Amino acid sequence: MLNTPLNNLPGIGPRKEQILAKELGVKTFKDLLNIYPFRYIDKTQFTDIQSVKNDQDLVQFKGTISNFKEVKGKFKKRLVVQVFDKTGQIELLWFQNFKWIKESLIAGKEYVFFGRASKFGNKVSVVHPEFEKLDPSKPLKKGLEPVYHSTEKLNSNGLNQRKRKQMIAFILSKLTQNQIPEYFDKSLIEKLKLRSRFFALKNIHLPTSIADRDQAVKRLKFEELFFLQLRILYAKKYREKKIKGMAFNTVGKFFLNYFNYQIAFELTNAQKKVIKEIRKDLGSGLQMNRLLQGDVGSGKTIVALLSMLLAIDNGYQACLMAPTEILAQQHFESISEDLKGSGIYVGFLSGSVKGKTRKETLRLVQDGLIHILIGTHALLEDWVQFSKLGLAIIDEQHRFGVAQRAKLWAKSSESIPHILVMTATPIPRTMALTIYGDLDTSVIDELPPGRKAVHTVHQYDNKRPEVYHFIEREMEKGRQIYIVYPLIEESETLDLANLQQGYDKLLQRFPRPKYQISVVHGRMKPADKEAEMQRFVQKETQIMVATTVIEVGVNVPNASVMIIENAERFGLSQLHQLRGRVGRGAEQSYCILMSSYKLTNDSKERLGTMVRTNDGFEIAEVDLKLRGPGDLEGTQQSGVIDLKIASIIHDASIVEYARNLAASILNEDPHLQASQHLGLRQKLMQMNKGFKDWGRIS
Repeated sequence: MLNTPLNNLPGIGPRKEQILAKELGVKTFKDLLNIYPFRYIDKTQFTDIQSVKNDQDLVQFKGTISNFKEVKGKFKKRLVVQVFDKTGQIELLWFQNFKWIKESLIAGKEYVFFGRASKFGNKVSVVHPEFEKLDPSKPLKKGLEPVYHSTEKLNSNGLNQRKRKQMIAFILSKLTQNQIPEYFDKSLIEKLKLRSRFFALKNIHLPTSIADRDQAVKRLKFEELFFLQLRILYAKKYREKKIKGMAFNTVGKFFLNYFNYQIAFELTNAQKKVIKEIRKDLGSGLQMNRLLQGDVGSGKTIVALLSMLLAIDNGYQACLMAPTEILAQQHFESISEDLKGSGIYVGFLSGSVKGKTRKETLRLVQDGLIHILIGTHALLEDWVQFSKLGLAIIDEQHRFGVAQRAKLWAKSSESIPHILVMTATPIPRTMALTIYGDLDTSVIDELPPGRKAVHTVHQYDNKRPEVYHFIEREMEKGRQIYIVYPLIEESETLDLANLQQGYDKLLQRFPRPKYQISVVHGRMKPADKEAEMQRFVQKETQIMVATTVIEVGVNVPNASVMIIENAERFGLSQLHQLRGRVGRGAEQSYCILMSSYKLTNDSKERLGTMVRTNDGFEIAEVDLKLRGPGDLEGTQQSGVIDLKIASIIHDASIVEYARNLAASILNEDPHLQASQHLGLRQKLMQMNKGFKDWGRIS
């Protein structure tokens, strides 16, 4: 019955069936039942008319109709219905369906009205309320009323809230306990103190009480998060058993020479721990799938280089892919410099490498004469063929789509390359357990010795003279300054400081020839952008005016101040990344967040968080709470976070418990073949139908 098409419901013909499929993605009874209410209206409470206040959320009251009148407004007519009780009177307003309202409401009769109170023409009124005639012989329909997400197209085609509730009530009235599959064994349900799926589906849509609704929510949340974890861990176990990797058993001269003689500073304990974890993976004979998290400036690049040297020691090539040409070029220059005279050849490939240079680079890579290839998305092109690719590293991996990353799999003719993905955007624990739950995770959680935390302050626009005086003093010490703007040109719709205006004002305040200013933004040609960057790197300019193009990958240890204009317009992770452009030298660095006085509560919390802490993981947790998981780390494209009722933010404790339970079940019964686990296996197979295991390529 659950697979019955929706056109079997009363009043649902082919056209409405098509609209439901297009707007909600539902085609069957089961699909409709799996779209849960996002809130409930408590219809157990009644308000006296005199107590109805302006802008109350929702009110329910009893009243008697006194009269109707149609009033011509400035733009359209409205129907005004006067209603009274023993405490006072109120106006009800309709702007359409006058004929039907007049036929449905009878003067002198008492009704129950439900709607949102608002102010109209200096009077408190209720616009387009729901109503029901009071009949002493019949009990009132009261209780928790479900509210579903809707669209204008659904409402205008007779598929509004009332119709959706009728459809769901009809389906539930026809269903029996046996028609709702139960995936959990009886003993597990008792252990977890959960209600049945049948109870949960009935009471999520038509709850008889708040307590029953809460029991339904508890069951459905746990089920959703448990099966998410079960699928992740099952896929991970399968890969660990079935997918072999190249064994890098040799720790040879390239790794040892660089580690022992060329690193000019002592690695942190966190870096050493991560290198050991990677060495163990690479020597295990299984394909490595590891996520390396490290805050801005924590030293991920040197870990990546040592990992690539292990590949070369074992006769394999390595590649490093970065999201922007600036970052890729920086990696190329620093790694080439580090490996000068070692006999290791490093190549570079991006969209701007053309003609003979590109052709020669591709030939050398295919012949195995380039040991490390560094580049942008260009590395994913079909015409980039390696002789023997053993390790692929992806920097700032969330900038790449999963399908893009999957192309790296085809780059090795011998076997699947080992994969290391890196991010400077720390990932909250609940996120790591869901989106990245099938990867092994390494964390560099300490900064190199001698680094000082960046001092962050929030200043309003009226403090700009003082801010400019401060950066003038810093420049007199020989330091350099970043000033970042959210837009390149003035926008008619957004009242933001923009790069062009800012640049003009800076020229007036810091005139040539005493001061020189670089300008970098995303619309510049790569060569022009690189030239401006190099002027700043070479200390030919003291100020760099830029957009967020510098968020990733600009390394200028002499830069000591980061000013972010309209900081309230940036997300927390962006602010944290931008702040990471300074604090790379031994001197004290500063981040100044400039904003207007008009700040939302979210903006205040973001800026306050930046001032309070430099801890990337704490910042990531706040970011997750403010923005939700869909915006972070490209999770929408991953297809993993498709939760209907649970939240990885608010249900973190359930995520942890569900993961531990799924892990213990799989440790005991890896193939879910025990009789008590057959329901779990059945559900898992349903979930995996058509599922792409993107985790194979991290």
